[in-house]
Amino acid sequence: MPRLVKPTSPARRKMSFGDFGTLSKVRPVKSLTIALKKHSGRDAAGRISVRHRGGGVKRLYRLIDSKFLPFEGSATVLGLEYDPNRSAFIALIEMPDKSKRYVLAPEGVKAGSKLTSGTSKKPVVGSRYKLADIPPGQEIHNVELQPGRGGQMIRSAGSWAILSAKEGKYAYIKLPSSEIRKVLLECMASVGRVSNPTHNRVRIAKAGRMRHMGFRPTVRGKAMNPVSHPHGGGEGVNPIGLKHPKTPWGKPALGARTRRNRRTSKFIISRREKKR
Repeated sequence: MPRLVKPTSPARRKMSFGDFGTLSKVRPVKSLTIALKKHSGRDAAGRISVRHRGGGVKRLYRLIDSKFLPFEGSATVLGLEYDPNRSAFIALIEMPDKSKRYVLAPEGVKAGSKLTSGTSKKPVVGSRYKLADIPPGQEIHNVELQPGRGGQMIRSAGSWAILSAKEGKYAYIKLPSSEIRKVLLECMASVGRVSNPTHNRVRIAKAGRMRHMGFRPTVRGKAMNPVSHPHGGGEGVNPIGLKHPKTPWGKPALGARTRRNRRTSKFIISRREKKR
């Protein structure tokens, strides 16, 4: 459950924080962090490529091992840590050769837990195997799309997918969006769910917290001038004057399909269902 605070001001009355009671209170490993330069949503030419970005607290980027390739023996979890760059927690593990790595922390893993990568008769939560070695019906996360590339799907806090079936050289995976996608059996996946399942229940409650997170205000298109947005202009409070809403660049907004990667459409068995 998110942690509530005393209502010492109107904003703090609705404010809540994540539950970090299981995390270790230590500084991140220096050799596994790098400086993170902020770009405020600008591209190489200095133009805004992502709106509503800027400012925020200075961060260190934690180097996450998304591949977690097979190895002999088992790795030991030294502790769980907070990562400001992602919604899930991360786990610091010690490999059999005494080297240290950061990996995505699965739900239920704690300090002292043993993780493996390779083959196993019985899947262990947090360990990583090929989809060919995971039984159907198992919850998985951090799934590869191509063998050896590293996990690319189901990495956000509290998320999981289900290995529905296997056919030929492909596994059928039901994603959190209800989409069913086929992935090569040689791809790796981690067993269990991603940690921090109550992340989506945290209430920000005030603008200052969003500024600390690096987000700037969002202005309605209707409040702009005609030169700045298709919805802009007009006297006083009036409608947008269009049959359908548009983006600032004149493209259809709210529901128009924008997916253009037809090359991988053959791997989608069932499209995601619309949310009611």
